[in-house]
Amino acid sequence: MPIKFAPIYTLTPHTAKQLMRIEAAKEKAALLPLTPTVLASLRESAKLFTTHYSTMIEGNRLLPEEVKQVITLNEHFPGRQRDEQEVKGYYAALAQLEQYVAQQHPVTEKAIQIFHALVMSNGRHNIRPTPYRDGQNVIKDSSTGMIVCLPPEAKDVPNLMQQLVAWIKENNALPCPIVAAIAHYQFATIHPYYDGNGRTARLLTTFILHLGGYDLKGLYSLEEYYAKNLMAYYRAISVGPSHNYYLGRAEADITGWIEYFCEGMAFACEKVIHQMMTSQQQGEKDHASLLRTLDPKQRKVLELFKTHQIVTSYQIGELFGFKARTNTNLCKKWVEEGFLEIVDPSNKARSYKLAKPFEDMISG
Repeated sequence: MPIKFAPIYTLTPHTAKQLMRIEAAKEKAALLPLTPTVLASLRESAKLFTTHYSTMIEGNRLLPEEVKQVITLNEHFPGRQRDEQEVKGYYAALAQLEQYVAQQHPVTEKAIQIFHALVMSNGRHNIRPTPYRDGQNVIKDSSTGMIVCLPPEAKDVPNLMQQLVAWIKENNALPCPIVAAIAHYQFATIHPYYDGNGRTARLLTTFILHLGGYDLKGLYSLEEYYAKNLMAYYRAISVGPSHNYYLGRAEADITGWIEYFCEGMAFACEKVIHQMMTSQQQGEKDHASLLRTLDPKQRKVLELFKTHQIVTSYQIGELFGFKARTNTNLCKKWVEEGFLEIVDPSNKARSYKLAKPFEDMISG
């Protein structure tokens, strides 16, 4: 029988202080005004930086500007095809994560397997959930050849992943950053795949935080904190008396990792507040009161109307990964709420534009 997942940790005063910093930043982010244009720009920059730093942790050699060129212009860099594939895959996984959050899709094993499939996909969208590894995976120090981590045997992985997902669902009374930190640690410990575990762990972390309301408008990147001090990241996550899963790794006290994680999250959140305040000081018009009347899906749809004056329900559904019936019902609801207007009521193939107040907000 595999070891039961029962994390051992203490909520220290240091962790409590970091949680207070995170909550303060979360409250400020909700209140600071941003135009839809600036918000869309900052969110896209955050996705590109997250892609850069998360793949950089795994040895990717592309610079931030090169990552942007690969994603937005499909440019190529000789000798770095693998690096290009990695950033395309991670960016596609982030896009899927946004769709899941918009749908309030719960954390499931299938969602995690989809994230991993996209991470390894070169940005393709016709992917299937990746099954867990079917053999042992040994992690070695590339310079010395010594074993640094011996994960659980393949036969134990499905049970452990079931336990992890169940634990996430059962512990929603804990502070969300604590749940995310523990989930990150346990996923990395199980190491359910031969490759792509680190990137998938970081996606799972972000997914949990965004579902829990800690998205800060999608602007922060935890990966930057990790990448700028990789040794601290590896030290914090490598705990326990042995590298062997069955000889103490699963029962290790992870208090230090949780402190490190929450400190990194506080750093990332406060950086978002700085960015938002800077854009505010540059004279951006304040649409905060109007923006606060919108739900998260409506705010995201504003980005679509930045490039399209008129859109179809299909385009809106494509943004979230919804099915046709859901698209139609959502647009109908938004028309009733005064967010959208039907362009030509006589045409059965409905098209929509923003209602006047929101259209003015987008244009000004």
